[in-house]
Amino acid sequence: MTYKSILVPLEESQSLDSVLSTTLLLAQLFNSYIEGLCIRSSLAGAIAVGFEGGVAALASTEEQFEKEQDTRIGRLKNHFEQFIINNGLNNDVSSVSDGPSAKWVESETSGLGLYGQYGRYFDLIVVGRPTPGILAPAMNTLETVLFDTGRPVLIVPPTATKSIGENILVAWNGSSETARAISLATPLMKKAQKITIVSIEGARVPGPSSDQIAQNLQRHGLNVEVDDITEKQTPTSAGKIILDKAKESNADLLIKGGYTQSRLRQMIFGGTTTHILNESKIPIFMTH
Repeated sequence: MTYKSILVPLEESQSLDSVLSTTLLLAQLFNSYIEGLCIRSSLAGAIAVGFEGGVAALASTEEQFEKEQDTRIGRLKNHFEQFIINNGLNNDVSSVSDGPSAKWVESETSGLGLYGQYGRYFDLIVVGRPTPGILAPAMNTLETVLFDTGRPVLIVPPTATKSIGENILVAWNGSSETARAISLATPLMKKAQKITIVSIEGARVPGPSSDQIAQNLQRHGLNVEVDDITEKQTPTSAGKIILDKAKESNADLLIKGGYTQSRLRQMIFGGTTTHILNESKIPIFMTH
């Protein structure tokens, strides 16, 4: 299996160009179909789930809210259609096309649940990384696609990388979530020039060793190295070490399971996933 269909939930953010350019890199690698999905929220839904524009809508009439929705969606549609034109993407969205293709889709719904339901139809979902302090994609969007689709999610930083999947770092913690991420990332790993598995004492659960994971990947003909950190670390410091290792090795993709600890525990005490989501400068391939 490869990533023949890619869903991009479209939101206005400073990461949008990075999301689209990273999606294009993948589509060029796998001759993929890209679907840009824009949700038109109802006023009640926007208020209920904190959807983009929902807070402002509290003080406005339904008519004004609809005008704001039209304006927002118009900007996103123009942006996405210009992306299609600028990159010469095919508008033939049939099951077999000659080269990467793309299509704009708009749907009216009361919340973000559509991303979770509709996303199950695709091979991969690409979203921007929620980033404090800037106009960024909603954390609700990331959590919806990560927990509700059963599909792998690529989380893209605000600044795009020039390549993806040439030099991969795997954050191995022994968990079923990371084992699943490795399995679903196989199409990318088969194209990689180098794969490094980092395992950190103190940020693991019972499971196979990093050497065992490397051995299994090597059976597939992959070039794999192991970097074990034997000094015990806290989950937050483990996240920093993983990102430092990614920078040192010039990795252009991080593969990781999502939230081996519960989301609530990570919100209260911090955790490896939370730190990486807040700070990563490279795309993260994640599953739960």
